[in-house]
Amino acid sequence: MTREEEESTILRKEILKKVREFHGAAFNEVPFSPSETAVPVSGKTFDADELERLVDASLDFWLTTGRYAARLERELAAYVGVRFAFLCNSGSSANLLAISTLTSQRLEDRAMNVGDEIITVAAGFPTTVNPIFQNGLVPVFIDVDLSTLNADINQLEEALGPRTKGVFMAHTLGNPFDLDQVLEFTKRNNLWLIEDNCDALGSKYNGQLTGSFGDIATLSFYPAHHITTGEGGCVLTRHSRLKPLIESFREWGRDCWCEPGFDNTCGKRFGWQLGELPFGYDHKYTFSHIGYNLKMTDMQAAIGVAQLKKLPGFVKARMNNWQQFHDGLSDIEEFFILPTKTRGSEPSWFGFPITLRSGIPFTRNDFVNYLESKKIATRLIFGGNLTKQPAYKEVPFRVVGDLLNTDTVMTNSLWLGVYPGLSSEMISFVLDSVHEFVRVETSNA
Repeated sequence: MTREEEESTILRKEILKKVREFHGAAFNEVPFSPSETAVPVSGKTFDADELERLVDASLDFWLTTGRYAARLERELAAYVGVRFAFLCNSGSSANLLAISTLTSQRLEDRAMNVGDEIITVAAGFPTTVNPIFQNGLVPVFIDVDLSTLNADINQLEEALGPRTKGVFMAHTLGNPFDLDQVLEFTKRNNLWLIEDNCDALGSKYNGQLTGSFGDIATLSFYPAHHITTGEGGCVLTRHSRLKPLIESFREWGRDCWCEPGFDNTCGKRFGWQLGELPFGYDHKYTFSHIGYNLKMTDMQAAIGVAQLKKLPGFVKARMNNWQQFHDGLSDIEEFFILPTKTRGSEPSWFGFPITLRSGIPFTRNDFVNYLESKKIATRLIFGGNLTKQPAYKEVPFRVVGDLLNTDTVMTNSLWLGVYPGLSSEMISFVLDSVHEFVRVETSNA
């Protein structure tokens, strides 16, 4: 080690020590004050470890994907139990990569082509559906079960058509959909299964982590999610056949597989002849797909490395918070449909969903406005009935059945937060507020 290298190592250690001191001084926990302190539905949970990793990566000044990204990909793949993980810049991008990958003509007869259909749920988030439209494919919307908020599995057969190529659904709010039945259906019909696992990192089905069942799965690392990198996402797969395709679509659609900062990994950079390009055209600038630049920066990945170590604790906290809500609201189930775990599952809950029953003396708007007046945040079940969103007015889709439960979700459902940043005191305040609201509304009825 040179004198300069030794000096920079010492300085780096001093800087990182100061970063930890800064965290202790700058990020003090604010005492909770009912009706004055906000009770959010989600948020980032971090300590000095994340800040230290972030600054450490910044000192490298490696501004694109680097050492931390490579480490996080390895550790995520090992955690979920798949062969490959590919970081990208958001969960939305992860979904786009997943669907785009399956349109590659290198998949031959299994490639999805314009006009092919993908089965999904109407009560979902737009970023699950948007990549279907963006690739010229057609979503086939099925209904949901009101207790799990996942797909009505009984509609899968009816949704199947001559151009069906896949099933793409989310584990709603961390609650796994019925993977046994969905897998049996997709395998029997030679369909792709894409798991939107963005809300479910750490969830298990029959003892196996979700994200490891499908041909491809996706994750989101937005601050609202189970772990965060700020903005960020990931695509997971166990298939070596899909690996170069995901990488290609993630990195401009290029045919080259060199890591950032490296050249001529193949040993014949100027020895290829692809398409109608002349022999010897630079492989680094040869494009086999219509792709994007969706890579994650190393500074983001550095945060993820620290977050992933905390994930087991985060999962436990989410489960405990969900249970506190469930136990605390069980005495007023005559007014609310409370969530049910999918049989055989251990959800890493993203939120606690509630559906107001019909015939009760108050509306969802009444309920939400009351909670908001107490600074208790709520969220709706994402896009409600996506077929009624203005964005999808002029695009092709197919609907199975009448989507009655989806319409109920659109008008009567919401969810409360269960993220690790919520204290037991906060949850108790929410429960007291819900009971107070019900008492007032029923006494006035």
